[in-house]
Amino acid sequence: MLVHDKENKEYQVPLEGEFVALVKYSLDGDVMTIHSTRVPEELRGKGYGNVMMEAVLPDIEAHGYRIIPACSYVAHYLNRHAQWKHLLSA
Repeated sequence: MLVHDKENKEYQVPLEGEFVALVKYSLDGDVMTIHSTRVPEELRGKGYGNVMMEAVLPDIEAHGYRIIPACSYVAHYLNRHAQWKHLLSA
């Protein structure tokens, strides 16, 4: 289950076993700048980046945030998945 740790400005996405993916951000009003994402080394190359983004983006959308993708992975993901491009900040 997705954990939104607002105090530490991060999302924690449970993966297999005890592994957790992280999405770190800063917030300015309704604009969320995503600074970094991390999938544990042991799970890289298994599609968990997609799992992480598909867990986090609906929550971001539900809260009415717009995204500035400072993290290159997030920018790449949004470019490849048109259904989420409406979340990009102008």
